[in-house]
Amino acid sequence: MDNLTHSLVGAVLGRMGLKRLTPRAVPALIIAANLPDIDSFVATWFGTNARTFHRGFTHGVGGLVVIPFLAAAIILIWENLRRSKEGPVKLRGLLLACLIGTLSHPLLDFMNTYGVRWLEPLSDRWFYGDTLFIMDPWIWIILILGLEFSWRAERLGRNWTRPAIAAFSVVLAYIGCNAFISNRAVAATRPLVARLAPPRMMVAGELPLTFWKRQVMWRSDKLGGTVDYDPVDGARLSGKVQPLGLDDPRLAAAARSNPEVSNFLFWSRMPIVIHVDGKSYLSDQRFPALRRTTFMVPLDKR
Repeated sequence: MDNLTHSLVGAVLGRMGLKRLTPRAVPALIIAANLPDIDSFVATWFGTNARTFHRGFTHGVGGLVVIPFLAAAIILIWENLRRSKEGPVKLRGLLLACLIGTLSHPLLDFMNTYGVRWLEPLSDRWFYGDTLFIMDPWIWIILILGLEFSWRAERLGRNWTRPAIAAFSVVLAYIGCNAFISNRAVAATRPLVARLAPPRMMVAGELPLTFWKRQVMWRSDKLGGTVDYDPVDGARLSGKVQPLGLDDPRLAAAARSNPEVSNFLFWSRMPIVIHVDGKSYLSDQRFPALRRTTFMVPLDKR
C-alpha cells in the first residue's frame, strides 16, 4: 500500500488507545508503519534492483526483529534533541508500539497483487492477498474521518477511542468485502476461461475507485488473457488472448546471462514475453496498464 495509508493506519492505531502505551506512541506508530519501505532506498543506495529487493527482509520476520528497534531509536534520538512536556518515554511501551506499527505494514502490503515475502530471510516465497488496490481513496476517507472525529471527541472531553475503533472496524469490513469480491470474480471467470484453455492461474486485479470491479488475469500453460468482472454484469472476456511466450529460447538464454532478467523472473508472478516495435521484452501480466512501460525488460541482444 501507499505510505499515506500506512501513516493513517499508524495514527488510527494510536487513537484507538495505543497512545497510552507511552508518550510519543503515535509518532512511533507512524514511523514504524512506514519504515519497512526503507528497503527501496537501501537498494537504490547500493545499486541493487529495487523491484527485486523490495518487500523482502524488511517486510518479513527479519524486519519484525530489526525495524521496531530502529523506529524506537529514531524516537529516542529525537527525544534527546528536544524537551517534551509529555514526560519521559516508557521503553517497553515504545517498543510495543513500534512492533505493532511495523506489523501493520506487511499485513497491508499483503492485500494487493504485488506480494510480500513474509518469511524473509528464512524463505523467499511470495504471498499475495489480491484484495486491495495499492492506493485506495476509500480507505483514506474512512481513516481520516475516524481521526477527525476522534480529535473532536477528545476536545469535547468525550470517549476519543470510539471513533478510531469504529473507523478501523469499517476498514476491516471493507477489506473483507473486497476479499469476497475477488473470490467471486475468480469463481465467475473459471468456467468462461475453461472454454478457451484449462486455467492454470487466475489473479483478481483490483481497480482504483471502482472497488467492486475486478480485472482477472488468467493463464493456461501457453495462453493468457484478461476478464472484466462486475457483480451486476458478471464476467466477460476483455482484450486479446495471447501466447505467454515462455518457451522463447531468448528468454532461457537471457535468464542465464542477464541478471536483470533473472531478477525480474524472481519477482514476477505472471511472466509473459511481449513484442513491441519488433523487439521482445519480458513483462508481467498483473499490471496491464504498466506492462508496456515500466515492467518490461529487453530480451534482444543490444
